[in-house]
Amino acid sequence: MKKYNFLSIILLGITFIGCGEPKKGENSIFSIDDAAFPAHFLSDQSVSIGILNPKSKEIDSVVYFVNEKKVGINKGPEKFKFELKDQKLGYQYLKATVYFGSDSSDATKRIEVVSSITAKPLKYKIVNTYPHDISSFNEGLEFHNDTLYESTGQKGSSYVRKYDYKTGKVFKQVDLDKKYFGEGITIVNGKLYQLTWEEKTGFIYDAKTLKLEKTFTYDKEIEGWGMTNDGNYIYRSDGTEKIWKMDPATQKLIDYINVYSGTSKIKAINELELIDGKFYVNVWQKDAIAVVNQNSGAVEGILNMSDLRKYMSDVTKDDVLNGIAYNPKTKTIFVTGKNWSKMFEITVSE
Repeated sequence: MKKYNFLSIILLGITFIGCGEPKKGENSIFSIDDAAFPAHFLSDQSVSIGILNPKSKEIDSVVYFVNEKKVGINKGPEKFKFELKDQKLGYQYLKATVYFGSDSSDATKRIEVVSSITAKPLKYKIVNTYPHDISSFNEGLEFHNDTLYESTGQKGSSYVRKYDYKTGKVFKQVDLDKKYFGEGITIVNGKLYQLTWEEKTGFIYDAKTLKLEKTFTYDKEIEGWGMTNDGNYIYRSDGTEKIWKMDPATQKLIDYINVYSGTSKIKAINELELIDGKFYVNVWQKDAIAVVNQNSGAVEGILNMSDLRKYMSDVTKDDVLNGIAYNPKTKTIFVTGKNWSKMFEITVSE
């Protein structure tokens, strides 16, 4: 994840692309009428699914699916209206199974649902400034019982530690084997979970002692980036626009959301912190934090953090913002960066 030279926010201009090679007979008779479809559907809109029937077959019924989930049925070829408000942002796969005579045929189409929310600019106030180990290539930052935990990256110098954030005094540190590139951390039910970047390996420690209790392997072919939790589930980023939901008991990924700002898919989602039902996320190589709706993935606010650099004369443009931790005791947010000499305690407002 440290190989990219810049972050790009991609606006998808071509939306309606086929869902791969059709099955035998699929789309050979019927198709979904997309003549009136917009380039993107907004999350507060609906889609009317009509069937094109060029061979004038006598249609008995049509069963409609969105992302393989049955959403309705019509006795005949009339249009079917489906509300998009409860769908996650991103690509939606429409399918209409058309029954005629003793046969059936599938018609498919892919649409993209984007955010209808305009992100608000947010502002922050620096409450305190603390020292930060300039040698720490930050990958994860989290408070637990008023103690700060931090994980770092780079092979040969990755570790997880707990320390006094006011003085920098280290209480305990565990170094990773030099074959691992350490990534995000989060703490659930007294257990500290840590990811690695490309090694597809995670670690579970006792949060109090940092004794390693278990090693697990990712159940999907993704990279490990940031982590956070809501007390029940863990949320992970993988360097794309996705935020994954993980069961901490099984370490299995069970769902995901896609992050969008308006029509733009936001890739390179990195460090995560969940605060009052909103994800605060670093975007790789951007001095900004996006505030993301936990359920929909819509970016609702943007924090421009670029001014923090003026408080440090010893960081370069390659030393990027990374690390967000919410302290429930003080109700403030702590932010730092890779190889930053300072950590900032801030409050956020509109």
